[in-house]
Amino acid sequence: MNIQKNHSLKKYNSFSVETKSRYFCQIASNDHIDALLEWRQQSRLPLLLLGGGSNILFINDYQGMTAVIKTKGIVIVNEDSNYTYIKASAGENWHQFVRWTVENGYAGLENLSLIPGTVGAAPMQNIGAYGVELADVLYELEAVELSTGKRKIFSQQECLFHYRDSFFKANAFGQYLIQSITIKSPKKPQWKIEYSGVKESLKAQIINAETISNSIIALRQSKLPDPVVIGNAGSFFKNPLLSQSKWQALKELHPDLSGYPQADELMKTSAAWLIDQCGWKGKRKGNAGVYKKHALVLVNHGDASGEEIWKIANDIINSVNDKFGIKLEVEPRVINC
Repeated sequence: MNIQKNHSLKKYNSFSVETKSRYFCQIASNDHIDALLEWRQQSRLPLLLLGGGSNILFINDYQGMTAVIKTKGIVIVNEDSNYTYIKASAGENWHQFVRWTVENGYAGLENLSLIPGTVGAAPMQNIGAYGVELADVLYELEAVELSTGKRKIFSQQECLFHYRDSFFKANAFGQYLIQSITIKSPKKPQWKIEYSGVKESLKAQIINAETISNSIIALRQSKLPDPVVIGNAGSFFKNPLLSQSKWQALKELHPDLSGYPQADELMKTSAAWLIDQCGWKGKRKGNAGVYKKHALVLVNHGDASGEEIWKIANDIINSVNDKFGIKLEVEPRVINC
């Protein structure tokens, strides 16, 4: 394992924020994981695990070790009358994994096409899009407990998935290195195409994993910026979950407010709509701004610092709270040493 000092993380975060890590390494094998655990035990310094860096915002330099997970591999591990079980290593690119399943005739991940990041990062915040979450298809995952080096298999239930949340984010943040996930691909899929824009784009087409994936890729490309072209972390804010009474009261004042029934009698509404109503879409402050086509996406127009992006994020949070009485929550991990 090659350890480097004062290493730039600009190309390891999709915001393209210029920041440095005191120590840096890449993890491409189980031997590297063992070496990393030994280094951590000896150094006693903090450890930051990165996948594609697509769900993170650095406010300043990181004063510990940043380890980028690069392990590879996709394999069929089991099959029964209902499902095919597919295991993918943590360092695999998420979208490329989705397309591998689609192109090999496996269903289940098609709605999650073109989400940036890696396989290992997907369970952290229970990634989701167009009516599907990782929790819907994950069978189990394998992780290493960083304090002991022990390998553990987590069932779907043990991951404690919630909306953009999981055991690894809420309960055990920084305590595990996710090595792989295993998803279950249904042999008799129930296609989810009712989300706005998806059903319309599939008219006159045969409905299958590939056509759904292609439709969602086109929709995402039409709305969201490519991080290679303009730095961003995708959706920066979670869609708020409101009580029925809170949602009804706001609906009376704002008839265009959307509402999607959730568990526990909650209603999910659109953070993008709330932000747009406050006039933020396309707004810019220096090199940090809000994407002109989607109010949920904060962007780096050039050399914005993490502090500049975080400042505009907090201005948006305060603006929405003042107008609607709703405090938005951010999706990315904010690293502020």
